[in-house]
Amino acid sequence: MRRGVVSCGGVRRPVWAGSRNTLAMLDEYERKRDFDKTPEPLSGQAGKGDLRFLVQKHAASRLHYDFRLEIDGVLKSWPVPKGPSLDPGQKRLAVMVEDHPLDYATFEGVIGHGNYGAGQVILWDAGTYSPDEGGHLSFGARQEAEDRMRRGVEAGKLSFTLRGRKLRGSWTLVKTSRSPKDWLLIKHRDRYADTERDVLKEDRSVQSGLTIEDLKAGRMPDPNLSPGDPAALGEQRDFPWKLDPMMARLVDEPFSHPDWLFEPKLDGFRIVAFLRRGEVRLRSRSGLDITAKFPEVAEELAAQPEEEMVLDGEMVALDESGLPDFELLQGRAGFPKHLDLSHLKVEAPVRYYVFDLLHVNGSSLHRMPLSGRKELLDRVLAAGDLVQSVEYRVGDGQGFFRAVSRLGLEGIVAKRRDSPYEPGRRSGSWLKVKRVQAQELVVGGYTEGAGARCDTFGALLLGYYDDGELRYAGRVGSGFDSSTLAELSSYLRKRHVEESPFVPDPELDSLDARWVKPELVAQVRFSQWTEEGRLRAPVFEGVRPEVDPRSVRRESADSASSLSLVGPRAQETELQEVLEHLSDTRDEALTLRVGDCRVNLTNLNKELWPAADGRPAVTKRDMIRYYARVGPTLLPHLRGRPLTLTRYPNGIHGGSFYQKHWSQTLPEFVDTVKLYSSHNEGDSEYIVVNNLATIIWLAQLANIEFHPWLSRTVREPDAGHLSADFTGSDESIDGSVLNSPDFIVFDLDPYVYSGREKPGEEPELNRRAFAKTTEVALELRDTLAQLSLSSFLKTSGKTGLHVYVPVLRQYSYRVTRKTCETIGRFLMQNRPRDVTMDWSVRKRAGKIFLDHNQNVRGKNMASIFSLRPLPHAPVSTPLRWEELGSVYPTDFTIETVPDRLDAVGDLWADILSSKHDLTRLLDAG
Repeated sequence: MRRGVVSCGGVRRPVWAGSRNTLAMLDEYERKRDFDKTPEPLSGQAGKGDLRFLVQKHAASRLHYDFRLEIDGVLKSWPVPKGPSLDPGQKRLAVMVEDHPLDYATFEGVIGHGNYGAGQVILWDAGTYSPDEGGHLSFGARQEAEDRMRRGVEAGKLSFTLRGRKLRGSWTLVKTSRSPKDWLLIKHRDRYADTERDVLKEDRSVQSGLTIEDLKAGRMPDPNLSPGDPAALGEQRDFPWKLDPMMARLVDEPFSHPDWLFEPKLDGFRIVAFLRRGEVRLRSRSGLDITAKFPEVAEELAAQPEEEMVLDGEMVALDESGLPDFELLQGRAGFPKHLDLSHLKVEAPVRYYVFDLLHVNGSSLHRMPLSGRKELLDRVLAAGDLVQSVEYRVGDGQGFFRAVSRLGLEGIVAKRRDSPYEPGRRSGSWLKVKRVQAQELVVGGYTEGAGARCDTFGALLLGYYDDGELRYAGRVGSGFDSSTLAELSSYLRKRHVEESPFVPDPELDSLDARWVKPELVAQVRFSQWTEEGRLRAPVFEGVRPEVDPRSVRRESADSASSLSLVGPRAQETELQEVLEHLSDTRDEALTLRVGDCRVNLTNLNKELWPAADGRPAVTKRDMIRYYARVGPTLLPHLRGRPLTLTRYPNGIHGGSFYQKHWSQTLPEFVDTVKLYSSHNEGDSEYIVVNNLATIIWLAQLANIEFHPWLSRTVREPDAGHLSADFTGSDESIDGSVLNSPDFIVFDLDPYVYSGREKPGEEPELNRRAFAKTTEVALELRDTLAQLSLSSFLKTSGKTGLHVYVPVLRQYSYRVTRKTCETIGRFLMQNRPRDVTMDWSVRKRAGKIFLDHNQNVRGKNMASIFSLRPLPHAPVSTPLRWEELGSVYPTDFTIETVPDRLDAVGDLWADILSSKHDLTRLLDAG
């Protein structure tokens, strides 16, 4: 096992497990590395199970792909400069290099500048493999596989089958005569060969989901997550061979919300797939094993690289245009005992679309938020011809509903991104919106047929269960073809009963009805429910043998608006109207409509930033227009966080004041949170920015800067163990979620003077100071990368830089402040001439001050995209790490940032998805 982690000032030494031969094979690996300076593995352990393979994408001096095969306790390694190709006609050079330890199989991260192989590394693909020379596979026979591979290496020719997420099927490595180290990697011709697909465009890690560009931007993989150690992802549980799926509630209309994701509602059979060591069982919603009806899907699932998985998804049959067709699926669901599968595979090809991952390799994922389960599903599921993951959209449910409607799909399913999986529940965290009315109903009888139907039946009598009783819902007589009529008639006549299974109903008394056991579920499409509780214009669509009749209820749609899903959010068109309204008038005052809210604006022509250096003055109107334009991007970074106001009613030179607590009457759209303040000796209201209207209203108050807390009021998904009570006492807020920040912040403030400052003045912005701040920031980034911590960079908007490290909310401000201090002192030891943490301003001169005391509850740190009260209206702006050295703080102002945002997007989008657990770091320290 890998022992220890990189620690500030710690010493790392290689510890290999294995035979003497294995140790000797790793001598060259060890000789090339200084383990005090590289995060690469310094230990190894013997493998078990099937042999592993992996491909690491490595952005060193030249980008390449490291192809590695587990043989004899090490990873045999071949860098492939151009990367693997699925085209058998493409022969890719592979240069054999030193063996690597088995722990390298999960390594991702940044190898620091000056080290061997310096650059970014992601796990591009991984899985298991077997030699396949002569068509014989050795999966499940590890020793035999290793013996065969060892002989192949000695002979200079390897043939093997890969079971990865991107690379699959048979491949060969052949040594060339040009050089002892030069081999060729070639794809064999089989079902996985593809001359059209450029697999290198699939650039995300199968372990962390990150790209090389993500690592360059400061996002680091979580060291707890690896294909071989999923225990960190969920709770350890025995493998479940049965599970009741989670269900969705019906709502009346689509909605949009950033906390929800939206999937297409597919018209098929709900299937939970259980995979364990090559054995596959497909179970219906009622728990029925229907694997035999979909053998081709089971076969593809059996070849998945993970040993254990439980997947939730929808089995659909596709029509000629590639869209789901429920009627085609009836061939698999019908009544014949012997299905002609060879015919059905051609006439009604099926696909299994997976939308959830519930268990993987010993870990139950039920309590993991949906967003985490989705991310993990993307990493572990090897998509194939018949098994694919469902695409989804975050936030824009209304637009997505329009898109699926144009395609003719059934509707959408909305799912709360932070929701756990609730087996067997029809939960409010999953909501469905249907394009057409459809309902599953129980067949309790039928009417005799006449004319062309004299040998079958006239209509099915349908019902649903209510308080354990079967209530009549109407009859359906259309939608049947001759084959379905005959099959259903034969089935029903064998299930006659004397008594009606329905609750007494006058309409039933008037029918010439035959009663049957209520065991069959039918799906019908209809226009609406009548006041009498009957189906209007029903049409039969098919039978649902996978549904338990006792689970059938009448579906009634809840109101989406009554569920408080949609706040006062401005859509794109409304935002455009806001901007046009502000631009089209020069009036001093106006009432602005923002979504459903009205904001009264005054003194719009007041100059907040006076004209300077040939640039015009910046007015309140300009500031409001700026915050309206960046508001939709800024909003997610403010939502749920108490805010400190910094108001400049007479402009940046006219005096200012902080305002934390609010006691006046507020507009209805402004949210607040009540929390205890020892300073006020009681509870106080703090403003929380949860909508665009509030951002514009605060700008109207001449609130130039936005100073949100590092912690927030929302508990999900990583602070469910903490209280949401912030009132009454210091003890209450100390034990709450507001005392556990989302970030550690490193505030780098240069005290390198230009020489133009007056006595006692703070250093002004100057090139020499910012260059030194840049050097320190880059070394801080390398230190954080060694600790496997993601880091996000922004300008302060003044003279310095801010580095944010997102962390799981498991520790208080006291711990995150101490962690920042420890890392800062390590940085200071490495660069004593450049970095200081001294509180004496005199002792800071010529150095970069690292202020760890910004990691205190309620501290005032400017948000990204916040304006600052300095000449030319600068903005605290997110940067790519690679931009350091080529940008300067004055590049980012009220004039330039909106266009930059349009060009590069929000570089901090989903920053909270890059959180890391500090436990590993603190334990090591």
